Amino acid sequence: MTDINPLLDFSGLPRFDAILPTHVQQAITELLAENRALVNRLADEPIPATWNTFAAPLADGIERLSRAWGIVGHLHSVNDIPEWRDAYNQMLPEVSRFYAELGQNLKLFAKYKAIREGAEYATLSPARRKIIDNEVRDFRLSGAELPEDRKPRFQAIQEELASLAAKFSENLLDATNAFAEIVTDESDLAGLPADVVQAAREAAEKDGKTGWKFTLHMPSYWPVLQFADSRRLRAVLYRASATRASEFGPGKLDNTPIIKRILELRQEEAQMLGYGNFAEVSLVPKMAESVPQVLGFLRDLATKAKPFAEKDIAELREFARRELGLETLEPWDMGYASEKLRQARYAFSEQEVKPYFTEPKVLAGLFHVVESLYGVRIVPDSAPVWHEDVRFFRIEDQSGELVGQFYLDPYARETKRGGAWMDEAITRRRITSGIQKPVAYLNCNFPRPVGDKPATFSHGDVETLFHEAGHGLHHLLTRVEELGVSGIHGVEWDAVELPSQFMENYCWEWEVLQQMSGHVDTGEPLPRGLFEKMLAARNFQSGMLTVRQIEFSLFDMLLHSDFDPAGQRGVLDLLDEVRKEVAVTFPPDWNRFPNSFSHIFAGGYAAGYYSYKWAEVLSADSYAAFEEAGNPFDPIVGKRFLDEIIAAGGARPALENFRAFRGRDPQVDALLRHSGMIAA
Repeated sequence: MTDINPLLDFSGLPRFDAILPTHVQQAITELLAENRALVNRLADEPIPATWNTFAAPLADGIERLSRAWGIVGHLHSVNDIPEWRDAYNQMLPEVSRFYAELGQNLKLFAKYKAIREGAEYATLSPARRKIIDNEVRDFRLSGAELPEDRKPRFQAIQEELASLAAKFSENLLDATNAFAEIVTDESDLAGLPADVVQAAREAAEKDGKTGWKFTLHMPSYWPVLQFADSRRLRAVLYRASATRASEFGPGKLDNTPIIKRILELRQEEAQMLGYGNFAEVSLVPKMAESVPQVLGFLRDLATKAKPFAEKDIAELREFARRELGLETLEPWDMGYASEKLRQARYAFSEQEVKPYFTEPKVLAGLFHVVESLYGVRIVPDSAPVWHEDVRFFRIEDQSGELVGQFYLDPYARETKRGGAWMDEAITRRRITSGIQKPVAYLNCNFPRPVGDKPATFSHGDVETLFHEAGHGLHHLLTRVEELGVSGIHGVEWDAVELPSQFMENYCWEWEVLQQMSGHVDTGEPLPRGLFEKMLAARNFQSGMLTVRQIEFSLFDMLLHSDFDPAGQRGVLDLLDEVRKEVAVTFPPDWNRFPNSFSHIFAGGYAAGYYSYKWAEVLSADSYAAFEEAGNPFDPIVGKRFLDEIIAAGGARPALENFRAFRGRDPQVDALLRHSGMIAA
């Protein structure tokens, strides 16, 4: 096995102990050549296309490429050192070109259409029929029906968009890493939690500096905004974060021209495909049917939420003026004043809760929830990993048979992109030797342990972990055996957040918190009184939080449906218009939020950020079924949720999955009730 390029070894788990950046070019070049030969052979075969002679072998070949390239993309995200960045970017145009060529291959398109229109289609399983339907749709969206002389331009657009997305993400990470504030006056540390101060001291020592080092990575940045009494320190970090990757920093890291170019290319792509704008293209494979429907959904939700948001901000301003002496509530005061108001109103602080959520207890609690809901077992496992922080687990059914495996990479690092995300390593499907078991990556950016104590998580961190685990379970617990609709494959983008947001509800169940809490110093579980305070504060400022998400969603949808990147109105002008419509807080003129909006410029959420709120309706309504049963672990409801939502993957439309589980269409009431915006 030593002489084979480890990226070409598909016999088991990725060989992270052996994979090097120098392996990328050879492996991906070889796989691209292999796939092109396969495509040409299948496209030119004179026999009628069937599932077994055409669709299955094509899926098998492409799976090898997607698995290898997935490993490369993963390592680019979690170990963004120059060598991995170069290796990824060297092959990104080649991979983008291959997929663009694939999507425009008229011979392949004709064969999929022939299967759909032929006698075999009616005999295929529902999952296979769904794959054929999706392929026909996706070929059209990939420009297969464009005139031949237009296809090269469409391919060039896809390649450039892929490169721009990678560059956007790299600029943001580099700009984040470029900033550090070294505090030498101890009085500037007043109000900060002891573990944050200790981590800042260790960070300064690591750099050979005296004092305390604060950065824009969330475990360092957010506690300053939330707890630091020093208004100067809060303002310095806020401004640095709000102007990342903009004209206020090094020109080479400015994402402004990248945003403009991405929008131009998306608009050109949409027009080539015969659509009025990119949002219309984005919605074709989603649950939502049209741009007006999405805008109506968001504006209706804004109408319901804005009175609560206005009440929230009025209370906060009055409290800040009266109790904190802040006549003007600046953006860098918002987190700080909110935390003080929370403490005053509910007699508890996020920091008071944090010591109870140690990493070992939280993981055990998460696993207990999963095991209780779905009748599986999660146990530690071993595998090569990309960093010493990473752990590996296996999921087994009640008979001890392997269901799936996952990596957990919990802590923030300078070489790791921000945020939290789940990604797939291997997807479940049937192969000649049996069932290929799924494998997932769960990536977070939590604070690492300080000293000899385990890492402690805020309750928000706990919710993030449960959220990503929900995505992971969607991928790992699928029972679908066809690659194209297994796990999260083929699931409408605006439904993909349902299982993740659903899991967050368990972070508010007393039975769950009792079991997964234990004070870092004493081991004592979370006191009931403190939990009651958390519960009372659960919907603290939920109106403000809701309109903020609607602001992002409306901005995204209008940017891709009602904005001319070549016109006089700029991106920031549009954002100002959206804020005037729905927001209750307004940042300074120099805030450059779009320049760090990775979800829509470097992720999969372009004209799809509304999905978070759309899926929140589905997830709240799903959890309400357990509430109606009177038990968050009701075995009958749990089995139905597993069978109809989690295990069903993308084998049928998400709305059908929901109806099969709930017996009706989704309703918004549960979301409004959970958010404290209608009475329980």
